[in-house]
Amino acid sequence: MITKDRKTEIIDQFRREPADTGSPEVQIALLTARITELTEHLRTHKKDHASRRGLLMMVSKRSGLLNYLRNKDRQRYLNVIGRLGLRK
Repeated sequence: MITKDRKTEIIDQFRREPADTGSPEVQIALLTARITELTEHLRTHKKDHASRRGLLMMVSKRSGLLNYLRNKDRQRYLNVIGRLGLRK
């Protein structure tokens, strides 16, 4: 689970304007943080299939957002994957 402070920090790093909390960049960054934490959880709890399903849904959602951003604005897409260290 991402703490409120960590979530605010991620939003501050990736937002496009002061009141921005829902842009694709912010959503992708938050999903990436959750995916990273859940991946660590699954390394120790290998049989937690419910969490694995949630992880797969989050990865799919992030993939859809990345595809949307890639088609809408290529430069923003490249900026986000560069900052998050995602390969695509």
